[in-house]
Amino acid sequence: MITLALLHPTQLVPIQRWNFESKSLIHIGRASDNDVIIYSAVVSRHHAELWKNSSGWMMVNFGANGTYVNNEPIIQTSVVDNMIIRLGISGPKLQIQTQELASKFAKQINKLSSKEIDIFNVFDNNELTNDDFTQTDFD
Repeated sequence: MITLALLHPTQLVPIQRWNFESKSLIHIGRASDNDVIIYSAVVSRHHAELWKNSSGWMMVNFGANGTYVNNEPIIQTSVVDNMIIRLGISGPKLQIQTQELASKFAKQINKLSSKEIDIFNVFDNNELTNDDFTQTDFD
């Protein structure tokens, strides 16, 4: 799953979200045939694409005004979870969240939770007695 969030221009909080569960190609731009439609004068009709390959998500710029990551123009780049891109030098910002990492952790947690743990035998050989403790007075 991948999520794109349009960020507020000054507060950098999401004002609109697009979630894609099973798409492997996502079109971003001003035209109505895009998956993510951004109405802004600096956004091209077909500004950028995201596509999934075997190693993760990639982004390519097609916009006349460019696509920027960390204020640097990109032509093509790997997508990193929570990265923020800007469409045009002064255009709208999008945050990209990939869920690959979260699903890897979920698989690991499922593996751990499916194993039985015998908590009754944890202390069998190391039972504690009153002799193991000392009394301390705090004045």
